[in-house]
Amino acid sequence: MHSSPKKNLPEDICIVLGGAAGQGIQTIETGLTRLLKQSGYHVFASKEYMSRIRGGSNSTQIRVSSGPVAAPLERIDLFIPLDGAALTHLCPRLQAASLVLGDRANLPAYPGLIDMPLTTIAQQAGDHRYASSVTIGAVVGLLGICLELLDDYLQQRFSDHPSTIIAGNRVAAAAGYQYGQKLAKTGTMQFELKALASVTGDLLLSGSEVIGLGALAGGCNFISSYPMSPGTGVLTFLAEQADEFGLVVDQAEDEIAAINMALGAWYAGARALVSTSGGGFALMSEGFSLAGMIESPLVVHLAQRPGPATGLPTHTEQGDLQLALHAGHGEFPCLVLAPGSLQEAFSLTRRAFDLADKYQLPVIILTDQFLLDSLTNIPALDLHNLQPHQQFVETDTDYARYRLTASGLSPRGLPGHGAGLVCVDSDEHDEAGHISEDLVLRTAMTDKRLRKQSELLQDAIAPQLLGSDDFHTLVVCWGSTYHVLREALGALKGLPVAGLHFSQLYPLPPQATAWLRQARQLLVVEGNATGQFASLLEQAYDCTVEHRILKYNGLPFTVEELKQRLQSLLDAPD
Repeated sequence: MHSSPKKNLPEDICIVLGGAAGQGIQTIETGLTRLLKQSGYHVFASKEYMSRIRGGSNSTQIRVSSGPVAAPLERIDLFIPLDGAALTHLCPRLQAASLVLGDRANLPAYPGLIDMPLTTIAQQAGDHRYASSVTIGAVVGLLGICLELLDDYLQQRFSDHPSTIIAGNRVAAAAGYQYGQKLAKTGTMQFELKALASVTGDLLLSGSEVIGLGALAGGCNFISSYPMSPGTGVLTFLAEQADEFGLVVDQAEDEIAAINMALGAWYAGARALVSTSGGGFALMSEGFSLAGMIESPLVVHLAQRPGPATGLPTHTEQGDLQLALHAGHGEFPCLVLAPGSLQEAFSLTRRAFDLADKYQLPVIILTDQFLLDSLTNIPALDLHNLQPHQQFVETDTDYARYRLTASGLSPRGLPGHGAGLVCVDSDEHDEAGHISEDLVLRTAMTDKRLRKQSELLQDAIAPQLLGSDDFHTLVVCWGSTYHVLREALGALKGLPVAGLHFSQLYPLPPQATAWLRQARQLLVVEGNATGQFASLLEQAYDCTVEHRILKYNGLPFTVEELKQRLQSLLDAPD
């Protein structure tokens, strides 16, 4: 697909739609991303939205590219503001080459605005609410996507609506398509996109959906949560799959009940998940500590958003790492994982259940709003060997739940599965699980629990090196900053710099030591105000982080922003 025979044209287009909640931005994003992927193009979509049902100023960014993309850009190639607030909010990101399309009747004056009378076209098709279909049609017409593909999508999208609604949306989309085609012929926007047949078979998924799929692949059959954005998406996705996968779903009355119900489910032999955000997890602190004392497996999905308190409830941040590291009172082992891609979100969530079961401890999957709400195409997920690795035993009459062992791992029994009594208690206890205030035993039990932390390192997940191992400067990232760092480093050609992405945050993997020692200059990129992971690195590896590249305004890093900040530090004199 191309708009001009000229060479060296962009193979990556950034489309941004802005408007108020309720104006159909989500509908447009859904339609465009599916049509683009179905046409053979790589797509990535991310959102910025306010905490309100109606109004405000929301936007969605859609990247369409000849190659894989999964990071946001500052640049806008095609901007479609649906109201004046969107134009004002996003105007600073516009460049001279940006193409701005909008309904002039509903927008303030803006130099270079190309009038696209959405409301008029929609009303001519039968209803002003068809404006979303007009917009979809205009964009796919501009990009040269097949009209029949658009028509098939609309018929499927509105298949459960009356025939008049289907017909009206088809007419509106066709009119928008003609508008887009006419605009393409003017050569206003120059690009060269290459379709790949293999992309049409890709999955198009959000982070929330992939976390949910990873949980199902890990044998999850119970979820108890209290809704709290952005963790709610995992709860609702799994609720939609409950009947097909035999999943028990409970929307608890509060977060305290949710985590205690999950512990009860694990005690009975289920594989349970809790999904929440920072404020909700704070309420779960006592239950999390209970998991440490009774040595129960537990998987908690902690979806970060800016705090403190309610903060910015629909924006993103990596500010809850310290909360995760120090969750629960007392000392006990736990595992903290932070996926950086959708593929990792699936594999690490799946693995979290086996590791929780194997080591009888709580596992936190640390994500954030950006990763969860982002949408991109990925190849098929690895569905081999989905049988969960169950770690419980059949008990005998002499069974002791907390038998002291060299590894710290005691055989975990289930009530009713064997002849033994499975006794657990939140108080300190003896090997049989009975309450004890024997202080010598207290020391032995604490040591037993902590020995599991060393055992856990046998399954440590090594960090991933981004770039050549012939580097002087090493840029460390964790979690959702993975893709933006990878793309930014790719633009810094010829420099002795590499990246190192951590997806296991605690206990930190020993495999990172050699890379960190090799670095002459160490930088850390993270989305918080204090450099929480940088401090953890310095403490754990006895290294020095020269520069902390931080962002905490509620938005993720963009590729251009991170590239510029890295470039300035790499060019700086020693």
